[in-house]
Amino acid sequence: MHKEPLQTDQQWALLGLGQALHKRGYRFITATPLTHERVNERHDNAMARDLAGVFGWSRPFLPELLDAELLELMRAADILIEEGSGQLRSAVRFSSLGEQLFVHSRYPTSQADSVFFGPDTYRFVRAIDVFLNVPCSSAINRAVDICCGAGPGAQCIALARPQAEVLAVDINPRALAFTGVNAALSGADNLRAQHSDLLKDVDGDFDLIVANPPYMLDSESRAYRDGGGELGAGLSRAIVEAAIARLAPGGTLLLYTGVAMIASGDPFLAYIRDTLGDSSLAWRYEEMDPDVFGEELLKPGYEAVERIAAVVLTVTRRTD
Repeated sequence: MHKEPLQTDQQWALLGLGQALHKRGYRFITATPLTHERVNERHDNAMARDLAGVFGWSRPFLPELLDAELLELMRAADILIEEGSGQLRSAVRFSSLGEQLFVHSRYPTSQADSVFFGPDTYRFVRAIDVFLNVPCSSAINRAVDICCGAGPGAQCIALARPQAEVLAVDINPRALAFTGVNAALSGADNLRAQHSDLLKDVDGDFDLIVANPPYMLDSESRAYRDGGGELGAGLSRAIVEAAIARLAPGGTLLLYTGVAMIASGDPFLAYIRDTLGDSSLAWRYEEMDPDVFGEELLKPGYEAVERIAAVVLTVTRRTD
């Protein structure tokens, strides 16, 4: 399977910009928003002084900082923000994951259609990579990444299994546009980005379904953050229910999500135990990180929450 070419001139320009940054040795690891805020607040970080400042830390910069090629590609991609006094800012970031670069939304991710990339992304891809390298894992001919964002999950699968058909689905057009650019940057020709509300707009069963959905409570209901439902678990629950109905024999769902832990225990684990009682399903549940995004506990809705944990759920449909 070969994916469709990029659809817009802006996507082609973003692809060229990513390639140009790669040639210049650009690398940037994206931290949590709180860390990003604290580092940027340091006096010496008011303005960008290098490529990481422009395309990683989302700092304002003067035009002479960048060479003509980079500026022209930014103009062609329509990502140059003019801030007055001759200062500019990039409307996107580029983050490193291994040897790959991913384009995604700039800091702060305040727009409703922002495409997030950060520590959760690194943990999610690590979980997929571990799963794919288990010697007894089943053959993967067809896979899908639900709520794909910038596409790192789908891309990890596509590069590891180049003969597989890999779909990256999302309801956010900006996420799909970025996923297409990122797939082209990596050479993942077997990856296709497609609009879908969960799995409603795609057909057939899958050998591997992965997802890293939003799981926060968000007062602004931003799609990339707001998990909905009780304590942000609504979308994670919906993915479990949609995915288990579409697993091929031997197929696996790998869900990375965050869980708001309360005094009485893990509410998402309790839901999984009640939901996955079918003897045709085998599942495993693990806390990958017991304490993430602690600053969220200061926000309304988290008064009874003791911590937010990053968890990985794998559900496999038995073949016997």
